[in-house]
Order: sequence, then structure tokens, then C-alpha cells
Amino acid sequence: MSSPAILVENVTVHYGEVLALDAASLTLDTARICGLIGMNGSGKSTLFKVIMGMIKPDAGRVLINGESPAKARKEGGIGYVPQSEDVDWQFPLSVRDVVMMGRYGHQGFTRRPSKADRAAVELALDRVELSEFANRQIGQLSGGQKKRAFVARGIAQGATMMLLDEPFAGVDKRSEATITRLLRELASDGCTILISTHDLHALPQLCDEAVLLMRKVLMHGPPELVLQPENLAMAFGLDVLNRDLPDEDLPDEDAPDPSGAGRQVQDFSNHQGRN
Repeated sequence: MSSPAILVENVTVHYGEVLALDAASLTLDTARICGLIGMNGSGKSTLFKVIMGMIKPDAGRVLINGESPAKARKEGGIGYVPQSEDVDWQFPLSVRDVVMMGRYGHQGFTRRPSKADRAAVELALDRVELSEFANRQIGQLSGGQKKRAFVARGIAQGATMMLLDEPFAGVDKRSEATITRLLRELASDGCTILISTHDLHALPQLCDEAVLLMRKVLMHGPPELVLQPENLAMAFGLDVLNRDLPDEDLPDEDAPDPSGAGRQVQDFSNHQGRN
């Protein structure tokens, strides 16, 4: 019997005196898309970091396809799409440069791209519909295009698992549809996908299953079940789906998105970034 893609077993994490995860357990099978939902401070980012092997839990264990997170990450098996505020969009890298980061694990210490590396990058750019923007500085893209560039990096990397942190925050409808289509295609190809999101309305169309987190895993099942108001109330304390949600002014697809001056565009193929 094959190992689950993700096994999180009774994981507890503290930041000093603050309890971030409390005996959290989660099992996710291969080629599934799972939505991770919960309030800010519920432990979503911490769970991502534990799965990526960036922090070691105080108790419990994590296995990625039966191996340690550190080994899975070293082998290039985990792709990561960060939140916009975790990247310095002023860093002088082109879109092609960012996607090429996904090939670092396939290159020698000189990181000199081979013909195969270049072909993988061009194919990934084509799949996310960014070929025409390949030479553009990454910060000059719209919000949705930036997210698609990082999805392309995971595709070029050949990742068998993708972790996406708020991939639909501040994106236009075209990019949302493109990312959704890509994720469904990747799952069909055998990729396992875990998405942290506040976009509860999109979950049933995108995800095969959903996890409700409040330091513990409160519920894990079909999105339609997890999103029942009485279940959401356990984590949010209110009926999220039935309240009036404000309309957001989403950016035009080709308009530059100036937000997010913060951290350097990082090499997540070897160090999966900050969450």
C-alpha cells in the first residue's frame, strides 16, 4: 500500500509561549486538491512550514510520500507559491529568471541552465500563459500574473506537491480561472495540492476536500460538508457564508501591481521561503 502524500500526525508547535498547532493531524492522498481554511492565527502558515520542513515540531511527525520533509524538499518534490507580501517585487529578476529557479535542483553548483532546463521553463511559461511576459521584471506583472509565475516555477521544477498560500488574493478573474484550470490539470497529472485560502466561495469548484483549522484540525472532508455554517462557526465564530462580503476592486490583468515591497525573491527550490 502506497504512503499518503502528506501525513501530519499529532503535530504540536510553540513559538515561545504561543501555541500555534495543538496535536494537529492530517492525511492527504496523492493527486488531491485540499483547501486549508481558518482565521488569521489559526496555524495555517505554521502547518505549511512544518510540511515544508522549515520548522521542526515540538511533538508529532510529518512525512511527505513516506519521507522526511527535508528529504522531499531537497529532491525538489515540493513547490511553493508564496503570499505577495513575502516577496520583494523590486528585486531585478525577470519572469523567466523566477521560473528558472525551479530548475536549480536539476543543475550543478554553477547553476548553468542546460537545454533541458530551458525547455522546461519555456513549457511552464506557456502553460501559465506568460510566454509573452518572460523577459519582463517580475514586479511589473499584475497580481494574478505574479501568482501564475510562481505556479510556473513549480511546474518547471517537476514538483509532485504544490503548496499555495492565498493564491487568489488580489487577482483578476482571468488569472483566477487560469490558476484553477492549471491546478486541476496538475492534480490530474498526479500532483498533490494544498491551498491556504480565505475564498470560501471558490472551494467547492476547486477542491476535492477541505480542512478546517483552529490550531487543531477541526474537520476534514468534502468542501460542501466543511463549509456548512455550523461547522464554520467552530473556527470563525460566525456564519461566514451568509454574511455580506465586500466587493473587492481587483486589478486589471495587465496592469502593474505595485504592492508588496518586502522580501527578496527567494530560491524556494532549496529554501522554500517565508510564510
